[in-house]
Amino acid sequence: MPLASKNVGGDLLVIVGPTSVGKTALSLELAHEFAGEIISGDSMQVYRYMDIGTAKATPEERAQVPHHLIDLKDPDEAFSVDEFQRLARQTITQVQGKDHLPMIVGGTGLYIQSVTHGYQLPDVKEDPVFRAEMNQWADEKGHEALHQLLARKDEQAAARLHPNDRRRVIRALEIIKESGKTLAEVQQRGPSPYRMIWIGLTMPRERLYDRINQRVEQMMEEGLLEEVMRLREMGYTREHTSMQALGYKELMLYLEGECRLEKAVDLIQQGTRKYAKRQLSWFRRLPEIHWVDVSEKGFAREIHRHVAGKFPLYKE
Repeated sequence: MPLASKNVGGDLLVIVGPTSVGKTALSLELAHEFAGEIISGDSMQVYRYMDIGTAKATPEERAQVPHHLIDLKDPDEAFSVDEFQRLARQTITQVQGKDHLPMIVGGTGLYIQSVTHGYQLPDVKEDPVFRAEMNQWADEKGHEALHQLLARKDEQAAARLHPNDRRRVIRALEIIKESGKTLAEVQQRGPSPYRMIWIGLTMPRERLYDRINQRVEQMMEEGLLEEVMRLREMGYTREHTSMQALGYKELMLYLEGECRLEKAVDLIQQGTRKYAKRQLSWFRRLPEIHWVDVSEKGFAREIHRHVAGKFPLYKE
């Protein structure tokens, strides 16, 4: 008689939270304990050669636990939320087919929710003329001005998107122009096919900001500047969406002689703190998230008990 499948209900574990809060370390622990495989929920980890600045799991960590949706694209290739949705759902099905627990881990809220919340993404055709006009406008006015334009038309979409993410900001404006609706209005939402546990990691803001500052310094010590130099030598520039990621854009400015290195590092720290604040604001709107303060003693045991109570069949 064949054994029953563990993953009979479309089980899915989702771990979210701001950058630098400790998602990677916790996800590795849980993957070991619950036969998990990790699906990156970070929009920038899909790019090859961008390892330090996007805080990818190390090769050693990936050898211990299977990781997915990492190193899929070259830095000059486009990657969209609908492509992420398709690939992530395919990967979840494959992991479930092995009786392993799929775990989405990351901080890109729009990408993660496109998978978990049954979004039917908008079928709005691209308008090359409009995109060219918006790109020219952004070249003249700057990314912040473009982002503010979106905020005036669709505040919720602007809260989701980083000001440096020019391509997706323009896409949101394009959807508004073509449909006359906000991004949320055109994103139809159907029932989720998954039985999920959401874990949100947090800590007091000042402690988080201190960790962010220290992490940026650690990235510099680990060779972030050298990583950006190699990318520049390979022909990648600030015009590519990938090079608008935190850490890369600022160090590109330094390498182009537009600021001192100390200023570039300070800009990375400032930008990352602002990004963490936006991430928390995004995820705080989701009532299904079980929040855990990682600065409190015994937080890991609490999470392990919570997951084991819902998904006992996976416990090794």
